[in-house]
Amino acid sequence: MSPRQVPGPPPGLAQDLFVGRLRELKELREDIVRAGLDTLSGRKKPRSRVLLIAGRPGSGRTALAEALARQLATEYPDGVLRARLTGADGAPVPTERTARALLAALGAPVPAGALEDELTQALRTALDGRRVLLLLDDAAGAEQVDPLLPDEPDCLVVAVSRGPLTGVPDVRPCTLGGLDTAAAVELLERYAGPTRITCDPVAANAVVEECGGQPAALVLVGGWLAARSKMTVVDVAKRLRELPPAVDGYENAGRPLARAFWLAYEALPPAAARTLHLLALAPAGLLDAHTASALAGSSLATAQSALEDLTTRGLLRLEAPESASGALPPQYRVPGCLAPLLGALLQAQERPAEIELARARMLERTVRQLHSCRAATERDDPAVRRRIEQLPRPLRFPSGRAAAEWLLARLPALLAAARLAVEDGRLDTLARRLVSALTRALTAHLGPEAAAPELYGLHQLVLDVARRCEMPLEKAAALLNLGDLDARAGRTAEALERYRQALQAAREAGDPYATSRALESIAAAHQQLGDWQRAADWYRRGLELRLTRGELADQARLYGRLGAVHSYAGQWAEALRDWRAAAAACRRLRDQPGHARALSEAARVLEHAGRPREALRACLEAVESAGAAGDARLEAAVRLRLADTLERLGDPASAQEHRQCAERLLAKDGERPAGLLPGEPPGEGAPAEVR
Repeated sequence: MSPRQVPGPPPGLAQDLFVGRLRELKELREDIVRAGLDTLSGRKKPRSRVLLIAGRPGSGRTALAEALARQLATEYPDGVLRARLTGADGAPVPTERTARALLAALGAPVPAGALEDELTQALRTALDGRRVLLLLDDAAGAEQVDPLLPDEPDCLVVAVSRGPLTGVPDVRPCTLGGLDTAAAVELLERYAGPTRITCDPVAANAVVEECGGQPAALVLVGGWLAARSKMTVVDVAKRLRELPPAVDGYENAGRPLARAFWLAYEALPPAAARTLHLLALAPAGLLDAHTASALAGSSLATAQSALEDLTTRGLLRLEAPESASGALPPQYRVPGCLAPLLGALLQAQERPAEIELARARMLERTVRQLHSCRAATERDDPAVRRRIEQLPRPLRFPSGRAAAEWLLARLPALLAAARLAVEDGRLDTLARRLVSALTRALTAHLGPEAAAPELYGLHQLVLDVARRCEMPLEKAAALLNLGDLDARAGRTAEALERYRQALQAAREAGDPYATSRALESIAAAHQQLGDWQRAADWYRRGLELRLTRGELADQARLYGRLGAVHSYAGQWAEALRDWRAAAAACRRLRDQPGHARALSEAARVLEHAGRPREALRACLEAVESAGAAGDARLEAAVRLRLADTLERLGDPASAQEHRQCAERLLAKDGERPAGLLPGEPPGEGAPAEVR
């Protein structure tokens, strides 16, 4: 399983939540191989089979899907992929976000900034030739499911939805009602314990009837009984009948579930009750003890105890157990059927100011965890170690590996926290800090390439905040970062437009660094598009700004880029002027490697210009500079270029001598002969860049 794949429920917990449904399981398995419209018409089925489990939230539809997945796991050796298509707030998850997560779970490349069509096509391509079971939970409609369907007939899709998926062909729903009485009583026993249920089977049947056989309601009632050892099954049946037919604010959850929830909530101690409804603020419905502690303003130990108690009462689900290494605390999930109930309760019980304060505490704690997570990659730095030691012990990570494990496990919740903080708009400062900390942590642990898909979305969030708060410098930075990611993904025209907007924002902010960066990025985009004239013009503008500020290292670099562009354009006189200027700047900086590279490129230009003798002198000077730099690989590359020049001048003996010298240098350095840039053959390829 990929480290980013979202695991299913722990096996023991998943089995505890599932009872009965044997008929439904049999029908679903038979439905996999039944003849469909394509089979009857004699055509090969072009797409995977889709099984639909339909039912109201709380009916046990997800538990049935997980039970089916466990039964079929060995038949789909390439794994089970899971995606939840509705967020904790009840809003449908964008298809592009789901496709991106599934691609990451498969270990397939995820194009940064790609749109929905490109991502779904990439997903279908990644699934070709595989036998994968795809479990799509809580689908709002066919428009969410259809784009994700594999074109691979050997894959299987199990969709969970409230109703039929009109629009997805050849799908026959397995519609769930309440559990039969025997299965419902068994589920009640698992949570309440067998003694009281066995002693009063008539009352147990009455409780099942009051709950409509609904599994989620039965779990809550069983948890209520487990927490109240002196109460009988008769007591709980009576209490359920006394509750109003519909609890205000909870009508959408259905009468049995709403009443069972209210029964469980009323029985909680005040502190636990407040913790519970504050958990409605947990991003993506995922939380651990740190999240609960920050939301409730309690100690970590108190929060962990509360989470365990709420799980015992059926109000939370254990999403992932504690890791084997002990580095990760257990993670919990607010059941999807209870999320709207908790949200309504939160609004009824807490003032808006208290809700905002709780959210701010949670975001602040998350920012501190992310800073600690990033610092774990820099433990060799004494200053960083001192900063880590100053953190409270619960915020420290024992190793970089433990920090990376935490980051990947919490990534869905962290990304959701960033999105919610930005969308909220009332905590923009914290939102910016959170996005910045998450960006740095992802880059530190995954590297810029692997983290690019997530970074693209995070930079877009920064851009949203910058536009809303009218912060031109932050806007310029976000646009530059997005442009870089677009350019790396091959969307050069889109990157160019980003860079132009960044230049406008940087000039509005009056920031010379951002302005220079934007100018150079515009030039690089034109260079990528093969528009040498515009590229040279924009590089020249960037150079003029560096000249006015006396930034010699940047001047050397930009002279080199101008030399490269003019070389591509075949403008040898201009290219020679720029490479010589780059060499002069490197000499002033005492940058021997840069000086050698610039002289070598000047020699190449001189050869193209038909001036081989001058090229030879430039190459000899470049060899001398490379030798003074002590860079064996660079000296070998320059000597190989010098050998080519000597060969063309009719001196094969000297050319052979320099080639042998280059081979000795590379053999000593453990390298093979190469050009000035890695992988570039001598005398060919792109001009070297002066760094």
